[in-house]
Amino acid sequence: MHATRFRWAHTLRWLVLAWLLAPVLLFAQTATGVGFQAITIPDPVNQGSMPGYVFYPTAQAGGVTQVGPYDVEATRNAPPLPGARPLVVISHGNGGSDLGHNALATYLASHGFVVATLEHPKDNFHDTSGVGHDVVLAGRPIQVKATIDALLGDAHWKTLIDAQRIGVAGFSAGGYTSLLVVGAVPQFARFIDYCHRYPKDEAICHDASKIEAQARSQGMSMQQWAANLQGSLSHWGSTADPRVKAAFVMAPLSLIFDQAGIEQIDRPVFLYYGDADHILIPPENAAHIRPWLKTLAGVKVVHKADHWVFIDPCSTTLKQDNPVICSDPPGVDRIAVHRQLDADALAFFRKTLSSPTH
Repeated sequence: MHATRFRWAHTLRWLVLAWLLAPVLLFAQTATGVGFQAITIPDPVNQGSMPGYVFYPTAQAGGVTQVGPYDVEATRNAPPLPGARPLVVISHGNGGSDLGHNALATYLASHGFVVATLEHPKDNFHDTSGVGHDVVLAGRPIQVKATIDALLGDAHWKTLIDAQRIGVAGFSAGGYTSLLVVGAVPQFARFIDYCHRYPKDEAICHDASKIEAQARSQGMSMQQWAANLQGSLSHWGSTADPRVKAAFVMAPLSLIFDQAGIEQIDRPVFLYYGDADHILIPPENAAHIRPWLKTLAGVKVVHKADHWVFIDPCSTTLKQDNPVICSDPPGVDRIAVHRQLDADALAFFRKTLSSPTH
Protein backbone atom coordinates (compact mmCIF):
# COMPACT_ATOMS: atom_id res chain seq x y z
CA MET A 1 0.00 0.00 0.00
CA HIS A 2 2.83 2.38 0.89
CA ALA A 3 4.61 1.63 -2.39
CA THR A 4 1.36 2.26 -4.29
CA ARG A 5 0.89 5.67 -2.57
CA PHE A 6 4.49 6.54 -3.43
CA ARG A 7 4.00 5.67 -7.08
CA TRP A 8 0.79 7.74 -7.24
CA ALA A 9 2.49 10.70 -5.56
CA HIS A 10 5.46 10.41 -7.92
CA THR A 11 3.15 10.23 -10.96
CA LEU A 12 1.10 13.20 -9.73
CA ARG A 13 4.23 15.34 -9.32
CA TRP A 14 5.25 14.57 -12.93
CA LEU A 15 1.74 15.37 -14.21
CA VAL A 16 1.73 18.71 -12.40
CA LEU A 17 5.23 19.49 -13.69
CA ALA A 18 4.23 18.59 -17.25
CA TRP A 19 1.12 20.77 -16.97
CA LEU A 20 3.19 23.71 -15.73
CA LEU A 21 5.85 23.25 -18.43
CA ALA A 22 3.43 22.71 -21.34
CA PRO A 23 3.11 26.42 -22.25
CA VAL A 24 6.89 26.80 -22.04
CA LEU A 25 7.50 23.81 -24.29
CA LEU A 26 4.85 25.00 -26.73
CA PHE A 27 6.43 28.46 -26.86
CA ALA A 28 9.82 26.91 -27.46
CA GLN A 29 8.43 25.18 -30.54
CA THR A 30 6.75 28.32 -31.93
CA ALA A 31 9.17 31.12 -31.03
CA THR A 32 11.92 30.03 -33.38
CA GLY A 33 14.46 31.35 -35.81
CA VAL A 34 14.05 31.04 -39.56
CA GLY A 35 16.13 29.02 -41.97
CA PHE A 36 16.10 29.21 -45.75
CA GLN A 37 17.44 27.17 -48.62
CA ALA A 38 17.75 27.81 -52.34
CA ILE A 39 15.78 25.45 -54.56
CA THR A 40 15.53 24.78 -58.28
CA ILE A 41 12.05 24.10 -59.66
CA PRO A 42 11.22 22.45 -63.02
CA ASP A 43 9.34 24.88 -65.29
CA PRO A 44 6.75 23.04 -67.42
CA VAL A 45 5.97 26.23 -69.37
CA ASN A 46 9.42 26.97 -70.82
CA GLN A 47 10.88 23.47 -70.35
CA GLY A 48 13.66 24.84 -68.18
CA SER A 49 13.96 25.53 -64.48
CA MET A 50 13.18 28.31 -62.01
CA PRO A 51 15.15 29.46 -58.97
CA GLY A 52 13.43 29.92 -55.65
CA TYR A 53 13.76 29.65 -51.89
CA VAL A 54 12.10 27.76 -49.07
CA PHE A 55 11.78 29.45 -45.66
CA TYR A 56 10.98 27.38 -42.57
CA PRO A 57 11.10 27.39 -38.76
CA THR A 58 14.34 26.34 -37.13
CA ALA A 59 15.56 26.07 -33.56
CA GLN A 60 18.74 27.83 -34.60
CA ALA A 61 19.07 31.42 -33.42
CA GLY A 62 18.06 34.06 -35.92
CA GLY A 63 20.41 36.19 -37.97
CA VAL A 64 20.58 38.35 -41.07
CA THR A 65 21.96 37.01 -44.34
CA GLN A 66 22.76 39.37 -47.19
CA VAL A 67 21.73 38.02 -50.59
CA GLY A 68 22.41 40.53 -53.33
CA PRO A 69 20.59 43.76 -52.37
CA TYR A 70 18.40 41.97 -49.81
CA ASP A 71 18.89 41.69 -46.05
CA VAL A 72 17.19 38.37 -45.32
CA GLU A 73 16.33 37.76 -41.66
CA ALA A 74 17.02 34.04 -41.87
CA THR A 75 19.95 31.64 -41.63
CA ARG A 76 20.97 29.85 -44.80
CA ASN A 77 20.62 26.03 -44.63
CA ALA A 78 19.74 25.96 -40.92
CA PRO A 79 18.19 22.61 -39.90
CA PRO A 80 14.37 22.73 -39.99
CA LEU A 81 12.19 21.84 -37.04
CA PRO A 82 10.52 18.47 -37.70
CA GLY A 83 6.81 18.12 -38.36
CA ALA A 84 4.40 18.84 -41.21
CA ARG A 85 3.38 22.50 -41.48
CA PRO A 86 1.15 24.57 -43.74
CA LEU A 87 2.75 25.85 -46.95
CA VAL A 88 2.38 29.30 -48.52
CA VAL A 89 3.76 30.01 -52.01
CA ILE A 90 4.54 33.65 -52.84
CA SER A 91 4.37 34.98 -56.42
CA HIS A 92 6.19 38.24 -57.22
CA GLY A 93 5.05 41.03 -59.56
CA ASN A 94 6.18 41.90 -63.09
CA GLY A 95 9.95 42.25 -63.19
CA GLY A 96 10.23 41.06 -59.61
CA SER A 97 12.40 38.64 -57.69
CA ASP A 98 12.15 35.50 -55.59
CA LEU A 99 13.37 37.59 -52.61
CA GLY A 100 11.19 40.66 -53.17
CA HIS A 101 8.84 39.51 -50.42
CA ASN A 102 11.35 37.80 -48.15
CA ALA A 103 10.16 39.79 -45.11
CA LEU A 104 6.65 38.31 -45.41
CA ALA A 105 8.20 34.88 -45.98
CA THR A 106 10.40 35.07 -42.90
CA TYR A 107 7.57 36.44 -40.78
CA LEU A 108 5.25 33.56 -41.67
CA ALA A 109 8.08 31.05 -41.24
CA SER A 110 8.87 32.44 -37.79
CA HIS A 111 5.27 31.64 -36.84
CA GLY A 112 5.26 28.03 -37.97
CA PHE A 113 4.75 28.08 -41.75
CA VAL A 114 6.83 26.74 -44.60
CA VAL A 115 7.02 29.42 -47.31
CA ALA A 116 8.23 28.98 -50.88
CA THR A 117 9.14 31.69 -53.36
CA LEU A 118 9.93 31.38 -57.06
CA GLU A 119 11.28 33.57 -59.82
CA HIS A 120 8.92 33.53 -62.81
CA PRO A 121 10.86 32.97 -66.06
CA LYS A 122 10.64 35.77 -68.65
CA ASP A 123 9.01 38.04 -66.06
CA ASN A 124 11.67 38.97 -63.53
CA PHE A 125 14.18 41.72 -62.80
CA HIS A 126 16.66 40.55 -65.44
CA ASP A 127 14.27 39.24 -68.13
CA THR A 128 10.79 40.58 -68.95
CA SER A 129 10.64 39.19 -72.48
CA GLY A 130 7.46 37.20 -71.81
CA VAL A 131 5.33 40.01 -70.36
CA GLY A 132 2.08 40.32 -72.29
CA HIS A 133 2.44 36.81 -73.77
CA ASP A 134 0.95 33.44 -72.94
CA VAL A 135 4.11 32.11 -71.24
CA VAL A 136 3.52 34.72 -68.53
CA LEU A 137 -0.23 35.39 -68.52
CA ALA A 138 -1.15 31.70 -68.66
CA GLY A 139 2.18 30.31 -67.47
CA ARG A 140 2.51 32.01 -64.10
CA PRO A 141 -0.13 29.95 -62.25
CA ILE A 142 1.24 26.78 -63.85
CA GLN A 143 4.63 27.68 -62.35
CA VAL A 144 3.09 28.11 -58.90
CA LYS A 145 1.52 24.66 -59.27
CA ALA A 146 4.91 23.29 -60.38
CA THR A 147 6.48 24.72 -57.22
CA ILE A 148 3.97 22.85 -55.08
CA ASP A 149 4.55 19.68 -57.13
CA ALA A 150 8.31 19.98 -56.67
CA LEU A 151 8.12 20.41 -52.91
CA LEU A 152 5.59 17.63 -52.37
CA GLY A 153 7.62 15.34 -54.61
CA ASP A 154 10.90 15.99 -52.81
CA ALA A 155 11.93 13.45 -50.17
CA HIS A 156 13.17 16.19 -47.82
CA TRP A 157 10.49 18.87 -48.16
CA LYS A 158 7.42 16.64 -48.29
CA THR A 159 7.97 15.54 -44.69
CA LEU A 160 7.81 19.19 -43.57
CA ILE A 161 4.63 20.15 -45.45
CA ASP A 162 1.00 19.34 -44.73
CA ALA A 163 -0.40 18.81 -48.24
CA GLN A 164 -3.91 19.55 -46.96
CA ARG A 165 -2.93 23.08 -45.88
CA ILE A 166 -1.59 25.12 -48.79
CA GLY A 167 -2.10 28.80 -49.57
CA VAL A 168 -0.78 31.38 -52.04
CA ALA A 169 0.15 35.04 -51.74
CA GLY A 170 1.02 37.46 -54.51
CA PHE A 171 1.67 41.08 -55.41
CA SER A 172 0.58 42.85 -58.62
CA ALA A 173 0.98 40.25 -61.40
CA GLY A 174 1.58 37.82 -58.54
CA GLY A 175 -1.82 38.81 -57.15
CA TYR A 176 -3.33 38.07 -60.57
CA THR A 177 -1.49 34.74 -60.50
CA SER A 178 -2.85 33.89 -57.06
CA LEU A 179 -6.41 34.67 -58.15
CA LEU A 180 -6.07 32.26 -61.09
CA VAL A 181 -4.71 29.55 -58.81
CA VAL A 182 -7.88 29.75 -56.66
CA GLY A 183 -10.18 29.66 -59.68
CA ALA A 184 -10.50 33.09 -61.32
CA VAL A 185 -10.77 33.19 -65.12
CA PRO A 186 -9.43 36.25 -67.00
CA GLN A 187 -10.79 37.72 -70.23
CA PHE A 188 -7.77 38.97 -72.18
CA ALA A 189 -9.88 40.99 -74.62
CA ARG A 190 -10.41 43.42 -71.73
CA PHE A 191 -6.82 44.60 -72.32
CA ILE A 192 -7.95 46.04 -75.67
CA ASP A 193 -10.87 47.94 -74.18
CA TYR A 194 -8.73 49.21 -71.31
CA CYS A 195 -6.02 50.60 -73.60
CA HIS A 196 -8.64 52.30 -75.75
CA ARG A 197 -9.87 54.08 -72.63
CA TYR A 198 -6.42 54.73 -71.12
CA PRO A 199 -4.03 55.00 -74.11
CA LYS A 200 -1.50 56.97 -72.05
CA ASP A 201 -1.28 54.37 -69.27
CA GLU A 202 2.41 53.55 -69.52
CA ALA A 203 2.25 50.76 -66.95
CA ILE A 204 -0.30 48.66 -68.86
CA CYS A 205 -0.44 49.96 -72.42
CA HIS A 206 3.15 50.92 -73.22
CA ASP A 207 3.60 47.76 -75.30
CA ALA A 208 0.15 47.89 -76.91
CA SER A 209 1.40 49.29 -80.22
CA LYS A 210 4.22 46.72 -80.37
CA ILE A 211 1.79 43.86 -79.68
CA GLU A 212 -0.62 45.22 -82.29
CA ALA A 213 2.22 45.36 -84.84
CA GLN A 214 3.18 41.77 -84.03
CA ALA A 215 -0.45 40.69 -84.46
CA ARG A 216 -0.72 42.46 -87.84
CA SER A 217 2.52 40.86 -89.02
CA GLN A 218 0.89 37.49 -88.36
CA GLY A 219 -2.29 38.50 -90.17
CA MET A 220 -4.31 38.92 -86.98
CA SER A 221 -6.46 41.65 -85.54
CA MET A 222 -6.13 42.51 -81.87
CA GLN A 223 -9.38 40.65 -81.23
CA GLN A 224 -7.87 37.55 -82.81
CA TRP A 225 -4.70 38.06 -80.76
CA ALA A 226 -6.80 38.17 -77.59
CA ALA A 227 -8.72 35.05 -78.65
CA ASN A 228 -5.45 33.17 -79.22
CA LEU A 229 -4.22 34.29 -75.82
CA GLN A 230 -7.50 33.16 -74.27
CA GLY A 231 -7.05 29.74 -75.82
CA SER A 232 -3.62 29.41 -74.23
CA LEU A 233 -5.16 29.31 -70.74
CA SER A 234 -5.50 25.53 -70.99
CA HIS A 235 -2.29 24.92 -72.96
CA TRP A 236 -0.35 23.71 -69.90
CA GLY A 237 -3.37 22.38 -68.01
CA SER A 238 -5.80 24.08 -65.67
CA THR A 239 -4.57 27.31 -64.11
CA ALA A 240 -6.55 26.50 -60.94
CA ASP A 241 -5.16 24.23 -58.24
CA PRO A 242 -7.63 22.53 -55.89
CA ARG A 243 -4.81 21.87 -53.40
CA VAL A 244 -4.62 25.60 -52.66
CA LYS A 245 -7.12 26.60 -49.99
CA ALA A 246 -6.69 30.40 -49.72
CA ALA A 247 -5.15 33.44 -51.44
CA PHE A 248 -3.69 36.64 -49.95
CA VAL A 249 -3.48 39.19 -52.79
CA MET A 250 -1.79 42.59 -52.77
CA ALA A 251 -2.61 45.23 -55.42
CA PRO A 252 -3.53 42.55 -57.96
CA LEU A 253 -3.58 43.12 -61.71
CA SER A 254 -7.30 42.56 -62.13
CA LEU A 255 -8.58 44.80 -64.94
CA ILE A 256 -8.86 41.68 -67.12
CA PHE A 257 -11.45 40.01 -64.89
CA ASP A 258 -15.18 40.35 -65.33
CA GLN A 259 -17.81 39.40 -62.78
CA ALA A 260 -18.27 35.87 -64.11
CA GLY A 261 -14.53 35.23 -64.02
CA ILE A 262 -14.14 36.41 -60.41
CA GLU A 263 -17.19 34.52 -59.22
CA GLN A 264 -15.46 31.28 -60.20
CA ILE A 265 -13.35 31.67 -57.04
CA ASP A 266 -14.67 29.37 -54.32
CA ARG A 267 -11.94 29.76 -51.68
CA PRO A 268 -11.18 32.57 -49.20
CA VAL A 269 -9.38 35.66 -50.50
CA PHE A 270 -7.86 38.53 -48.53
CA LEU A 271 -7.49 41.71 -50.61
CA TYR A 272 -4.97 44.50 -49.95
CA TYR A 273 -4.46 47.63 -52.05
CA GLY A 274 -3.45 51.27 -51.85
CA ASP A 275 -6.01 53.93 -52.75
CA ALA A 276 -3.36 56.07 -54.51
CA ASP A 277 -2.01 53.27 -56.74
CA HIS A 278 -1.03 54.89 -60.06
CA ILE A 279 0.31 51.66 -61.63
CA LEU A 280 -2.84 49.55 -61.24
CA ILE A 281 -5.49 52.17 -60.61
CA PRO A 282 -7.97 50.82 -58.03
CA PRO A 283 -11.27 51.55 -59.87
CA GLU A 284 -10.07 49.35 -62.74
CA ASN A 285 -8.30 46.72 -60.63
CA ALA A 286 -8.67 45.86 -56.92
CA ALA A 287 -11.75 47.99 -56.26
CA HIS A 288 -13.19 46.76 -59.56
CA ILE A 289 -13.25 43.10 -58.47
CA ARG A 290 -13.94 43.66 -54.78
CA PRO A 291 -17.79 43.54 -55.01
CA TRP A 292 -17.68 40.25 -56.94
CA LEU A 293 -15.48 38.32 -54.50
CA LYS A 294 -18.09 36.10 -52.89
CA THR A 295 -15.41 34.52 -50.70
CA LEU A 296 -13.80 37.80 -49.58
CA ALA A 297 -12.47 37.06 -46.10
CA GLY A 298 -10.96 40.50 -45.49
CA VAL A 299 -9.93 43.70 -47.20
CA LYS A 300 -7.50 46.48 -46.27
CA VAL A 301 -7.15 49.74 -48.20
CA VAL A 302 -3.92 51.58 -47.37
CA HIS A 303 -4.68 55.28 -47.43
CA LYS A 304 -2.39 57.40 -49.66
CA ALA A 305 -0.32 54.34 -50.62
CA ASP A 306 1.01 53.80 -54.13
CA HIS A 307 1.70 50.49 -55.84
CA TRP A 308 5.21 49.80 -54.57
CA VAL A 309 4.30 49.93 -50.87
CA PHE A 310 3.73 46.16 -50.95
CA ILE A 311 7.33 45.40 -51.82
CA ASP A 312 9.38 44.78 -48.68
CA PRO A 313 10.94 47.80 -46.94
CA CYS A 314 14.16 48.29 -48.89
CA SER A 315 17.69 47.73 -47.72
CA THR A 316 20.17 50.59 -48.10
CA THR A 317 21.61 48.89 -51.19
CA LEU A 318 18.22 48.42 -52.83
CA LYS A 319 17.29 52.05 -52.15
CA GLN A 320 20.38 53.10 -54.06
CA ASP A 321 19.81 50.61 -56.87
CA ASN A 322 16.10 51.24 -57.37
CA PRO A 323 14.80 54.38 -55.61
CA VAL A 324 11.47 54.29 -57.49
CA ILE A 325 10.18 51.04 -55.97
CA CYS A 326 11.63 52.02 -52.58
CA SER A 327 9.83 55.36 -52.32
CA ASP A 328 6.40 56.10 -50.90
CA PRO A 329 4.16 59.18 -50.91
CA PRO A 330 4.29 61.56 -47.93
CA GLY A 331 2.40 60.19 -44.96
CA VAL A 332 2.96 56.52 -45.86
CA ASP A 333 5.21 54.52 -43.54
CA ARG A 334 6.14 51.33 -45.40
CA ILE A 335 7.52 49.66 -42.29
CA ALA A 336 4.25 50.26 -40.43
CA VAL A 337 2.23 49.08 -43.43
CA HIS A 338 4.16 45.81 -43.53
CA ARG A 339 3.87 45.34 -39.79
CA GLN A 340 0.07 45.34 -40.20
CA LEU A 341 0.16 43.39 -43.47
CA ASP A 342 2.29 40.63 -41.93
CA ALA A 343 -0.09 40.33 -38.99
CA ASP A 344 -3.12 40.20 -41.30
CA ALA A 345 -1.51 37.56 -43.52
CA LEU A 346 -0.64 35.44 -40.50
CA ALA A 347 -4.16 35.67 -39.05
CA PHE A 348 -5.70 34.92 -42.46
CA PHE A 349 -3.59 31.85 -43.15
CA ARG A 350 -3.91 30.58 -39.58
CA LYS A 351 -7.67 30.66 -39.99
CA THR A 352 -7.95 29.34 -43.54
CA LEU A 353 -5.20 26.74 -43.27
CA SER A 354 -6.05 25.53 -39.78
CA SER A 355 -5.65 21.86 -39.08
CA PRO A 356 -8.77 19.80 -39.94
CA THR A 357 -8.56 18.25 -36.50
CA HIS A 358 -8.98 21.61 -34.74
